[in-house]
Amino acid sequence: MRAVCHRIVINKSDAEDATQMALMSIVRALPSFDGRSKFSTWVYRIATNAALDEVRRIKRRPLPTDKESVYDSPAGDRTGAVDAQMDVSGALSHLPEEYRTAIVLRHVADLDYEEIAAIQGVPVGTVRSRLARGRAQLAEILGNQNASSDRQTMTTTAPPEGSAP
Repeated sequence: MRAVCHRIVINKSDAEDATQMALMSIVRALPSFDGRSKFSTWVYRIATNAALDEVRRIKRRPLPTDKESVYDSPAGDRTGAVDAQMDVSGALSHLPEEYRTAIVLRHVADLDYEEIAAIQGVPVGTVRSRLARGRAQLAEILGNQNASSDRQTMTTTAPPEGSAP
């Protein structure tokens, strides 16, 4: 549940707020759980809604952020895996809410399409299309990041033309 909130909200402190709100909502609503769905699906729906509410709150109070404030990790401590995770998190932040939510529920929470459909309140076909479109946009965003990174590396490491290697 915490991972879902972190991937939907992106900013660490705001994601923690969403997780806390989700936990409080679960405790308050527990007596009303009627068993029509799996408990985990019910919990993920509450977490997803709390995360989306937090995203809407963030949009009403725009604050400037940079990579350092979002990831709270000293630059010297990053490894390749952390950088890749940061790239994916950053790319996720550029996706529309409905695509980002579907991708997070599928790949972070490991829910099946029917559970995601129940959480989002949409048909399974809509979940499939949101996943496909979200993945395509992620690939495009990540591909553009890698291409610009490769171009920068080539220009900074390539020897000048006509010089001996």
